[in-house]
Amino acid sequence: MPATSATTGPKTSRPVRKQAAPRARSGPRGGRKREFTTRRGLLIAAFMAPAAIFVAVFTYYPMIAGSQMAFRHWDLNDLTDTSWVGLRNFQEVFSDPNWGTVLGNTGVWVIGSIVPQLVIGFALALWLRRRFRFRGVYQALVFFPWAISGFLIGILFRWMFNSEFGVVNDLLQKAGLIDEPVAWLADPHKAMIAVLIANTWYGVTFFAIMILAALQSVPDELYEAAALDGAGKARTLFQITIPYIRVTLVLTVLLRVIWIFNFPDLIFGMTGGGPNNETHIVTTWMIKITQQGDYGKASALGLLVVAGLLLFTVFFLLATREKREVKS
Repeated sequence: MPATSATTGPKTSRPVRKQAAPRARSGPRGGRKREFTTRRGLLIAAFMAPAAIFVAVFTYYPMIAGSQMAFRHWDLNDLTDTSWVGLRNFQEVFSDPNWGTVLGNTGVWVIGSIVPQLVIGFALALWLRRRFRFRGVYQALVFFPWAISGFLIGILFRWMFNSEFGVVNDLLQKAGLIDEPVAWLADPHKAMIAVLIANTWYGVTFFAIMILAALQSVPDELYEAAALDGAGKARTLFQITIPYIRVTLVLTVLLRVIWIFNFPDLIFGMTGGGPNNETHIVTTWMIKITQQGDYGKASALGLLVVAGLLLFTVFFLLATREKREVKS
């Protein structure tokens, strides 16, 4: 009988290595990341094209066209000559006898508006931060002026400061502060006071909104600790409240300066720049020159306005960067 082979144990086969399937690249949220293709790029460009064309036609083209006007003789009364004149339009702006008055009025307009708006808006924000009955109603009344057009506010205050039947003279006479009506908008020295009062009423709302939002972030524990230390209201204000919201105050002031510097609506609705150019600021004077047809000089003045606004924008961006660094 043939010899049987020795029994062997169970066969052990080496495991076959399966080639792993390529892992799909995942996006930032774990989803599968689609590869960028030419078709997808064209689709994205097609969706972005209408917005890009709109901005280019209505923003960049007028800006470039207006900028080149500043270096040309561009007068609507004589369009046969649009030759290149270099910096002559800028020289005409600086040599104009009204330039000094307009520049001084602009400084008074900005500073005379910012200071009372900041002080009154800060006081209103501190008051509205407290809890009292019908606080929401008072907040709505304080914030209401911000919803009105600046030009309409100018017309409203023009009637209020009217020398014959204005409510301002009527109230002052009833209070015994004046004996006869005051020609507010006809007096070169009082017209600027009138427009500053109107702009203060309009701009207080912005400061109240921004400062109130910042005050909501101040922890109550700081005020409780200050009260336990015996700190008074003035000390608490200058050592806790103002330092805590300092960055917000700086940003709000810088942003408001930019807006007021470039805010001719109220003056045009109220005085039109008069009397005798005593309420003209740079932007209202630029509009007046444009209405006279001298587009070259108006464009040169517009470039000067842009330069001033860019300067304030740099300060704004630096303050914003400081705010980001404080948060981080």
